[in-house]
Amino acid sequence: MQPQELAKRIKSKNPPTVVDVRTIFEFRKGHIPGAIHAQTWKILLRLANIPSDKNSELVITCEHGPRAQIVKGLLGFFGYRNVTLLDGHMSGWRLAGRAQEKNPKRNEGKI
Repeated sequence: MQPQELAKRIKSKNPPTVVDVRTIFEFRKGHIPGAIHAQTWKILLRLANIPSDKNSELVITCEHGPRAQIVKGLLGFFGYRNVTLLDGHMSGWRLAGRAQEKNPKRNEGKI
């Protein structure tokens, strides 16, 4: 899916679920608004919080593509049938100037 198409679809009444499979550090630096963070290993072990409906439309992204490609295959193996990759991945999303959310590391009780 092209970044401009995803940006439009995110604002629609029936947006796809964006699944970001990068590390927590990458995700915190910036991700697609509303994306679910589900690292590859969590998907492999079925610990990720992704939709249980195997017909849900999922758009998978990582930084450059390899992890997203692996996850697309895993999800297909698990029975998901409506899985696409974000063209250009997160690097392409940023180059296109698309919006990002950021989750800085929380101050965990430190002064």
